[in-house]
Amino acid sequence: MWSYIKDNIWLILFVLWGLPLTHYRSKFRKIVYKTDSWTINIKPFFIKEIRGLFGNIYPDNSEYKKQRNFYLFYLSVYLILFLIYFSLTKN
Repeated sequence: MWSYIKDNIWLILFVLWGLPLTHYRSKFRKIVYKTDSWTINIKPFFIKEIRGLFGNIYPDNSEYKKQRNFYLFYLSVYLILFLIYFSLTKN
């Protein structure tokens, strides 16, 4: 069992860290697009979402800022995991 975990640790880490991604992205998109509809999760809108992620499209909305900062942190950890994975498996 430990051998399996050791051999697949990166897959396990990516799956565990990625599970809540859809929830966090949905919350962020609902704030950015000002909707409560579940269909926002399947629509391919990206421009306003990217602007909202790296900019400040609602400067007076504290919930937006809080969610944006958390989502940026979450995605940053994901990026760090990928960079470590690629740097360790490059050889």
